[in-house]
Order: sequence, then structure tokens, then C-alpha cells
Amino acid sequence: MAIFSYKATDYNGKIVKGFLEATDDKGVVAKLDSMGYIPIRITLAGKEKHKYQLDVSDVFSNIFKRVSGKDVMLFTQDLATLLEAGLPVDKSLAILAEVSEKDKFKHIIKDILKTVQGGSYLSDALSKYPRIFSKFYVNMVRAGEAGGILEPVLVRLGMFLETSQDLKDYIISAMVYPIFLVLVGGVSIIILLTFVIPKFSLIFADLGAAIPFSTQLLLGLSSFIRSYWWAMAMSIFLLYYLFWRYSRTPEGKLNIDKQKIRLPILGNLIKKVEAARFTRTLGTLIRSGVPILQSLALVKDIIGNRVIAASMDDIREKVQKGDRLSKPLDSSGYFPSLAIQMITVGEETGRLDEMLLKVAEHYEKIVRSSVKRFIGLLEPAMILVMGILVGFIVISMLMAIFSINEIPF
Repeated sequence: MAIFSYKATDYNGKIVKGFLEATDDKGVVAKLDSMGYIPIRITLAGKEKHKYQLDVSDVFSNIFKRVSGKDVMLFTQDLATLLEAGLPVDKSLAILAEVSEKDKFKHIIKDILKTVQGGSYLSDALSKYPRIFSKFYVNMVRAGEAGGILEPVLVRLGMFLETSQDLKDYIISAMVYPIFLVLVGGVSIIILLTFVIPKFSLIFADLGAAIPFSTQLLLGLSSFIRSYWWAMAMSIFLLYYLFWRYSRTPEGKLNIDKQKIRLPILGNLIKKVEAARFTRTLGTLIRSGVPILQSLALVKDIIGNRVIAASMDDIREKVQKGDRLSKPLDSSGYFPSLAIQMITVGEETGRLDEMLLKVAEHYEKIVRSSVKRFIGLLEPAMILVMGILVGFIVISMLMAIFSINEIPF
């Protein structure tokens, strides 16, 4: 038995919170149902129900008070739960506005509620906030409204967002330690060059010793950094600013993404990430009743790499002319051959949506294992490089100290 915290509502919209003891979350749901409550969110006491080792995106969203992807995911799942319980859309939105923990998102949900109460569809109300609810999200909701299957569509959408968010957070979390290692190592080397080594240079200058070449090189580098650190800082800032300006242009974005997929190891990893994102999005859309041509147009906005996204226009055009999806995907050269073969099987058996989702699951697992393996190789490599640099500094200083013994007194 474990202790679960819950947030629920009654059929009048009153929010209740508390703790219950049960074997699992299903047991909590059964107990809440017997009490006449509709569960909104259930978490294991002290732990989140959703498994995020380090939700970096949520940390930054709390700092800048913006609505994060996790907020949208929880909103979608909670809305699906309330609608499945039989509550109307307006009352469900009112409850979610009440339980929202971020003031900004609370105001957004209230505005969506106001628009819905004014007679608009939920999809039209969501489309007022394109930075929070993407075209893909809005069109999924619109398809659910048109087919009278809004609840199951929101369930699928919530699962899609959870899987996507989980994969994104996993990649970000895996990169935190290597980045921290580089920062700490870089700061340590800068401190050695700017504060420690200058102390030794005064000793060597007073003694007039013929110091080794490696030590001379190190002292010269230290002197250069201390004298021209401002010029180096300005140069780095200028280069970053020029790169940032270039990366904001359409041509720059395209060229940068083109170079990314050409990288020896990261290029293949990026292709697998995009293959997983493409197949999961397309499979979710088709399963929700969105036509394939409209789905391909929406998928373009989901793909992160602009080179691969640009190929969607050609793929969509060929499918519109009568080609099977697998053929233009294969000719694009951006999708793995195994994914193409599985999609071909899905087309031949009439289970394209099911096969697309299986491809997504397969490549999400590959991405996880690839990231884990890459980080496993990157961490010792970075430690080795930092060790060599620090070792070179220490040995150079020791060689100079030992050379003092050779000075005739």
C-alpha cells in the first residue's frame, strides 16, 4: 500500500484535495469514484506521476513565468479526464482554470472559457494562442469536434504530448552533466591562467631563470589573457551576435540545419529524432480522423529540422498525385530504411496509423539508447581533455620550478 495525493472535483465543480492509501492509482480512482468525486490529478506522495528525471524546461518556465510544454500536456490530460467523466466543456475549463498553478495560464484558460461560452468551438478558442497551442494541437481538437469524438482525441493528444515531452526532457537532462563539466573545467583553467600562474611568473622573473619552452608558452598565454581579456570577450560577443543574427534569417536557419544533419554522429541521431517525431505525429493525426494530405501539411510545423521540414512539401505533392507515402519518404533520403519498410507494410495491410506509431516507439527507444551511449562516451572524453589541459599546466610549472635548481648562485 502507498500514499497518494489527489486533486479532484465534484459534479458541481468544487475542487477537493487530499491523500488516500491504495495499492496503485487505479485504486485511488475507484475510491474517489465511490466518494462521488471526479479525479483530476493523482500523484504518488512525494513523487510526480509523470516520470521526469530533471524537468529543465519546467525550471526555466517557472523563472520566466511562461507556459511550458508540460503545462499544456497536463491541461490536455486533465481536460480529457473531465470530459470522459461526463462534464461539459465549459465546466471542465472552469475547473482547470481554478486548479491551474500559473497565473498566466489561468488567465489564458479563463479567456478560452469566455470564448467557448460565447458560442465558439474549443478549437477556435485555442487558436487564439498559437504560441501555446500549435496548429497540430488545434487541428487535432477540430477533428475531434467534427467527428464527435473530442474525448478520445484529447486522450491520444495527451499521450502524444507526454511521450514527446518525456523524450525531450530525457535528452536535455542527459546533456546537463557534460555542460556542467565543461563550465567547471573551463572556469578552473581560466583561474589557473589568470590568478595562479602570474604568481609564479614573478618568481621566475626575479630569478632570471632559463625556463622551459612549455612554461614560456604558458606564461605568454597567461599574460595575453590578462592584458587582452576585454578584446577576447568583445570578439566572442561579436561572433555570437553575428551568428545569432545569421541564424534568425531563413537562409541561415536552413544552412545551419543542413550542416547539423551532415555531422558524423549527431546527424544520424537528429534524423532518428525527426523520424520518431514525424511518425508519431502523423500516426496520431491519421488515427484521429485527419486526412493524410492535411496531416502531412500539419506535420511540417512539428519537425524541428528545417531541411527535413522543407521536404514535406514535395512528399505531400507526390502523395496528392497518387504515390504511396513510403515512396516519396524513401526518395527524400532523410528517413531510415527500416522506417520506410515498416510504413510500406502498414500501407499494404491498411494499418498505416498503427504502423506509424510502432515506428515512433521503435525510434524513440533507439534515440534514448543512442543518447545514453553518446553521453557515456562524451563524459570520459571530456574528463580526459580537461585532465590533459590541467596536467599540462601543472607539469609546465613543475618543470620551471625544478629548473631553478640549475641556476648558479
